[in-house]
Amino acid sequence: MARGGRYPERRKPSLFWVMAGIAVPPWSLLTKYEIRGSLPPTGAAVLAPNHYSDIDPVSNGVAVWKLGRKPRYMAKASLFKVPVLGWLLRKSGQIPVERARAANLSGSMSAARELVSQQGIVIVYPEGTLTREPDSWPMRGKSGAVRLALESNVPLIPMASWGAQALMPRFEKKFKFRWRTPIIVNVGEPIDLTEFAGKQTSRSAVEEATRRLMAEITRLLEEIREGEAPAEVYDPANHGETEFGLPTKVQEERASAKLRRRRGKNEGSAK
Repeated sequence: MARGGRYPERRKPSLFWVMAGIAVPPWSLLTKYEIRGSLPPTGAAVLAPNHYSDIDPVSNGVAVWKLGRKPRYMAKASLFKVPVLGWLLRKSGQIPVERARAANLSGSMSAARELVSQQGIVIVYPEGTLTREPDSWPMRGKSGAVRLALESNVPLIPMASWGAQALMPRFEKKFKFRWRTPIIVNVGEPIDLTEFAGKQTSRSAVEEATRRLMAEITRLLEEIREGEAPAEVYDPANHGETEFGLPTKVQEERASAKLRRRRGKNEGSAK
C-alpha cells in the first residue's frame, strides 16, 4: 500500500505541516493504527466514514494524513468567525457550510466548486451526527456526501474505523488517556455512481445511492469488528429519537444517575 512520501499533496509545504507536527506526535503515543486500503494519490474526492465517537474528526484526519492526503472537512460557517480558529480553518482549506436549509443548498454547491478547484479530499460524515444505533453500527445516512460527489463529479469513497471509542466513548465528552490504543481503518473502493450521474436533484436516485454507500460502510466495519451488523438499518425516527442532542435512553440513564447521587447526598446529610 502506498504511503505518504509517494504522494505529491503531502510533500507540498503547507500549514498542514505545522498542524501535523503539533498534533501527530502526541496522538501517535496514544494510538496505534492499522490502515487497510488506500486513497487516490491526487485529485478531488469525497471520503465518507462512519461516526461513533466525538474524537472521530481527529482520528480520521490523522488516518488521511498517514495515507498521504490533507484532510478537509465541511465545517459550520460560524466557526470561521472565531478568532484564530477561523484563520486556521481557512488557511488549511476547510469548507464553510451554512446550517440554515436555504443557505445550505447554496453552501453545498459552493463547497462542491471549491472541492474541485482544490483537488482535495473532503471528509463528510453521511450519518450527520454520532450514530444512535445501540451497538455503534452505522445508522441511516443522509444525502450530503452523495450529493456533493454527484455535483462535483468526483469519487465517493466509503471508509470505516473502529477503536476511537476507547479514547472518547460515545456521548460522554470525556477523554480517556490510553497508551497505544489500537485504531483500525478500512478504506473501500469508490462507490459506482455511474447510473446516478446528473441525478443529484432526484430524491429517489440520491436515496438509493446513499443506501448503497451506507451498506458499504457497514460492510467495511463488519470486516474490522469481525461480526454482523443488524439486518435492519437503524433509523432514530423509528425509535422516538431525534438526530440531535442525547438519545432518550442516555438522557434517562443520566437523569437516573443524577437522582441516585442526590439521594445519596441527602441520606449522608441526614445521618
